[in-house]
Amino acid sequence: MAETIGVESSDDLEAQRQMRIGFALATVAYLIYGIMPIYMKLLQAVPPGQIMAHRVVWSVALLALTVSLSRRWNVIGLAITRPGQVGLLAMAAAMIAANWLLYIWAVQHNFVLETSLGFFITPLLTVLLGMAVLRERLRRLQAVAVGLSAVGVGALALGQGGSLWIALVLAGTISCAGLIRKTMPFDPLCGLLLETLLMAPFAIVWLWWGVSHGQPLFSAVLCENILLVLTGVVTAVPLLLFSIAAKKMPYALAGQFQYIGPTLQFMQAVLLFHEPFGILHMFTFACIWIGLAFFAYDVLRPWFRQVSAVRAVAESRQ
Repeated sequence: MAETIGVESSDDLEAQRQMRIGFALATVAYLIYGIMPIYMKLLQAVPPGQIMAHRVVWSVALLALTVSLSRRWNVIGLAITRPGQVGLLAMAAAMIAANWLLYIWAVQHNFVLETSLGFFITPLLTVLLGMAVLRERLRRLQAVAVGLSAVGVGALALGQGGSLWIALVLAGTISCAGLIRKTMPFDPLCGLLLETLLMAPFAIVWLWWGVSHGQPLFSAVLCENILLVLTGVVTAVPLLLFSIAAKKMPYALAGQFQYIGPTLQFMQAVLLFHEPFGILHMFTFACIWIGLAFFAYDVLRPWFRQVSAVRAVAESRQ
């Protein structure tokens, strides 16, 4: 009996260790996403289209290297031989391209608060899309979360809707791309490589067109050139880290880390970049944050019950 308990304790310790590793990796992944506004501000002198093109090219290079090292080109080959999947991937790639380009433009034009709002409402919009397209049922707390967010966004639209479109387009493009990805039979890493491969010809043409019209391929400033090359790293590395983290913890729990990014972006917008933040913004964000709290509780509730059940069993054996 003691030996059995010892084995179980060893397994529990290993599970806890894996969970801590997952927590650390997921935190680092979304911290990188969270500081993206600062990163893009450092490239303020570079046109958004050029940043976007470099981001695509260098992301392809890094993702291709990662897939090669993990020997997963067979997954890519299977996708290419299926025309239907290529068409869906092209749609997802178009959504991601629009999302990236708008995000870069918005940060450079001091709309970081709107980008934060967009990423906050993305999970809730994803739930609505799942209900509308995949016929998924909306649970009670999820309905409350979506309703509160709708009230907040509606109030902002009526009060000063001017730049709200940025948040809505960012949330809409990433939610639609996620919905398309859900139907794909491969993991996010291979999916992103395929999407960036589809974007790559357009990125190369954009860079070629710029050079042919007198725009240099790289900046005259060394630091900016390094940052342009590293756009591939800040795109691919968080995805890779989160993919590993999600395997070391319950996926419902891993998904809650996504709020780190927009929270940091919100803090930068208000505290660092001093973007306008009035009572209406406060009301909108309060509605969304309360809604997200309901949403997170609803998602994590089964995991909490499972943890409680495991602890109860462990205590009964002592």
